[in-house]
Amino acid sequence: MKKEIKKQGTEAVYDGKTLSVKYEGKELKREFHNPFIEINLEDESITVNSKKDNKKLKMLINTWVSHIKNMIKGVKESYEYKLRICSSHFPISVKVSGNTFEISNFIGEKVPRKAKIMPGSEVSVEGDLISVKSQDVESAGQTAGNIECATRIIDRDRRRFQDGIYIIKKPRWTE
Repeated sequence: MKKEIKKQGTEAVYDGKTLSVKYEGKELKREFHNPFIEINLEDESITVNSKKDNKKLKMLINTWVSHIKNMIKGVKESYEYKLRICSSHFPISVKVSGNTFEISNFIGEKVPRKAKIMPGSEVSVEGDLISVKSQDVESAGQTAGNIECATRIIDRDRRRFQDGIYIIKKPRWTE
């Protein structure tokens, strides 16, 4: 099986294990290693092909192709998630400190809840909107998920207690 990806002006380097994609000073790296799959860089394309044809290798090739497309798109433009703070019972205050996101006074709790900000992600707060940006789609998505999970309510009725931080906008996935 053979798949081809157009680089569209980006520079890619593959050293046998790690693929590095660069564009205007921005760079993303990811490890791709399988003894049956090889990545070749030609003039304006990246090809991913396998030495054997079976179902598992085809699935893995398609996964690698998606990762490479996300890397090419990520170095050109950032991925951005938007989250909204919803508080009807207690006013929630949030702040970014280092690589943690702190949520204070959530449902009247005295101890602030914390969410981990993944490396490479930038979090900014404007009013009740939170913006998570990153070149790496997995880093941005994991950071947004960490923030949303930090305000999960377990013991109360979710229809009545809708306090929390929720993802309202994800990046568009285009081919």
